Amino acid sequence: MEAFKVQKPGDWNQIIQTLPDAHVLQTWQWSQIKAPLGWQPLPAVWRGPGGQIEAAAMILQRAMVLHGLPLRLNMLYIPRGPLLDWSNGALVERILDNLQAYTRQNKSIFLKIDPDVCVATGPPDEHEPSASPGKNLIASLERRGWIFSNDQVQFRNTVLIDLEASEEDILARMRQKTRYNIHLAERKGVTIRTGAINDLPMLYKMYAETSVRDGFVIRDQTYYSNVWQSFLKEGLAEILIAEVEGSAVAGIILFRFGAKAWYLYGMSRNLHREKMPNYLLQWEAIRRLKSTGGRIYDLWGAPDNFVETDSMWGVYKFKEGLGGTVLRTPGAWDYPARPSFYRLYTQTLPYLLEIMRRRGKDRARRDSA
Repeated sequence: MEAFKVQKPGDWNQIIQTLPDAHVLQTWQWSQIKAPLGWQPLPAVWRGPGGQIEAAAMILQRAMVLHGLPLRLNMLYIPRGPLLDWSNGALVERILDNLQAYTRQNKSIFLKIDPDVCVATGPPDEHEPSASPGKNLIASLERRGWIFSNDQVQFRNTVLIDLEASEEDILARMRQKTRYNIHLAERKGVTIRTGAINDLPMLYKMYAETSVRDGFVIRDQTYYSNVWQSFLKEGLAEILIAEVEGSAVAGIILFRFGAKAWYLYGMSRNLHREKMPNYLLQWEAIRRLKSTGGRIYDLWGAPDNFVETDSMWGVYKFKEGLGGTVLRTPGAWDYPARPSFYRLYTQTLPYLLEIMRRRGKDRARRDSA
């Protein structure tokens, strides 16, 4: 493992784009979003015998001050990484060895990883394979003393749409009700336009309204404005807005890196929901991504447990209706380099998260008004 000195953002992005499962959360731009929030970016690479880069990780480091203790320790997180060929068992073991050693030497309490590696596709059933890169990784992590994290920062599972199929095939894979709702939106006068930076305040207000209605917590407007503007200006994001009679009723912000795209943010108003604008938005997103060389569209998020009582069930059924395939990943795992401090951190975390949730809900109610 060696530190990678970034001369310009394109250097880092060009490297990781050549690696398997390159992810937008591993880009230089994402690390710069997190830097003002106290996360120091530490890009690292691993090279093979011939000097070729075999793996990379944008490690984010955050200092932690434990009240009452004269110690300054760190926590480390590699969002949706590290990036490597997870089917290469020897390489996996080498990377994990290096990361564990670095975590101990760096005076870090723990390291969290949540790589985008396949455990299995589709909801769990008795016919799935007994081995996969993701299952092999889980076995290795358990053997090494890693812990399945109580703090799952990203969604463990998601739904993917294959954009290399024809438009006719993509439509054919959708549920009949989904196709009907797409055509219904068109008949009811829903139109789609490309958004711009000056639409962001309106989109945030709509996002706040969505969070209040659907019961999830969001951050403040400054955070989203920084994220959205940064990726829009770099050409790594695109806004699509659904309108009825010239009024915005729904929107999505697509993030792109390489041949993959992610539906990270979606927002809608209660007004005109019966006209099904979200269905037409997603169909337009699929068509645009496909026409510009996209191969995979990640709809970002599926249930942890595939039962109707899961809080993600309704969202999942909408995404499933678009004809996507479920991808299950290992989720977030922590390497507790300092077990006693790690236990203290995990005992305190639920209380901190609950305070943050309450504050976030109050802020969303104000911002959506």
